[in-house]
Amino acid sequence: MKYLYLILGIISFVVTLYLTPWAIRYMKRIGVVVKDQNKKKQPLIPISGGLAVFAGMFISIMFITFVKTFVYNSTAEIILLLAATIAIMFITIVGFIDDLLIKRNKESSVGLRQWQKPLLTLSAAIPLMVVNAGTRIVNLPFLGRADIGLLYPLLLVPLGVVIAANMVNMLAGFNGMESGMGIIYTLSLGLYSLFYGTQVAAIIAFAALGSLVAFHLYNKFPAKILPGDSLTYLLGGVIATIGILGNIERAGIIISIPFAAEFFLKARSRFKAQSYGYEKNGRIQSRYKKIYSIPHLFTRTGKFTEKQITFFMILIELFFCILIWFLPISQ
Repeated sequence: MKYLYLILGIISFVVTLYLTPWAIRYMKRIGVVVKDQNKKKQPLIPISGGLAVFAGMFISIMFITFVKTFVYNSTAEIILLLAATIAIMFITIVGFIDDLLIKRNKESSVGLRQWQKPLLTLSAAIPLMVVNAGTRIVNLPFLGRADIGLLYPLLLVPLGVVIAANMVNMLAGFNGMESGMGIIYTLSLGLYSLFYGTQVAAIIAFAALGSLVAFHLYNKFPAKILPGDSLTYLLGGVIATIGILGNIERAGIIISIPFAAEFFLKARSRFKAQSYGYEKNGRIQSRYKKIYSIPHLFTRTGKFTEKQITFFMILIELFFCILIWFLPISQ
């Protein structure tokens, strides 16, 4: 069965690699473009790359569903797998709607209102809630193991999906950063799921990984397409579903620490500050005197290029992804 994960990743890679150029042309045609803020001339770049990433995931997941059903004659986990796919699809659609609302000056996406985002992303949790995804016996940091009954599917599942989607959405703005960080944590969570989680969680992780690698080829500096909220929301949904279905909530929480830190930093500006800066002499400068985002640690110095800042952010994520392997095996 394990060789199928490689095939799964290859399928999602090929599909996304093929569809991303199409997405680039289509978004340009319908005017879903924004300024690449970290460039001197601020060229208009299409956004909402999450659609191509989800397409790759969907095709690969349908392939593995077919194999499990007709080759292995096993349908035990199909309901959970389909529920996860629907949840990720819902959350990607919400992100795409967010991407469509663009300022007239193309500075950025206007986006949904703050109260609308958690409300709409909550809809993505419904498929996981109705199939009673995950286990009611959880082992969270500082709390230990406990059977929390219906509180898990009815409270923690929707809470986890909403929080994950909106946190990942906050840490963005540099070519290749979102996709690069996503490659790191989907690979880590995929491998962790193989050892300590479930097959469903591993399938979701490796499907996302293959698509992200393909998308990164177009999103890395200089980007031909930007992720948009459709991808950041999708990635939040992926983290949440892997944690829930794999019963590896602690691992999901730990790899999300950079996003949690970003939330508190952005809260200092009442969520008005942006992560990106502006280019001067090939280096990215901060727009603010204070630190309202993790990338501001680097942009405040004015010494680093966009590629270097992206690399540093990926290293930060890598540190927390390595950290999960030092967790106690029992989840």
